[in-house]
Amino acid sequence: MSEITNQPSGVPAGTAKPYDLEERTAQFAENCRDFVKKLPKTNSNFEYGKQLIRSSGSQAANYIEANESLGRRDFAMRIKICRKETKESCLWLRLSDTNNIPELEKERKVLMDEALQLRKIFTSILEKSKF
Repeated sequence: MSEITNQPSGVPAGTAKPYDLEERTAQFAENCRDFVKKLPKTNSNFEYGKQLIRSSGSQAANYIEANESLGRRDFAMRIKICRKETKESCLWLRLSDTNNIPELEKERKVLMDEALQLRKIFTSILEKSKF
């Protein structure tokens, strides 16, 4: 279930590349970790950074677990956790203090956009898998 065909409109069926959400969630977690390493070293950033690393890693791990689920209810529960952890990642990104460093502000915006996209994907998966 980790490979979802992302078929853009106007592209003939069967020609789109496979879409790997496991890789995308793992990449998001790695990007969050790298962002935290660049943040100014403050007490609040230390705590928020730890939480961001945990929540972004958790959404990736739970997506992997969802693909190994024991049934539909287990799958739905794992996807709900993914969505919750992604929302939480948005909070920690928002609270992180970048000291208005333009590069960090830009990186934070990119990460928050990715988190929003992932949250929408998880919501869509839940809606399509209702039983």
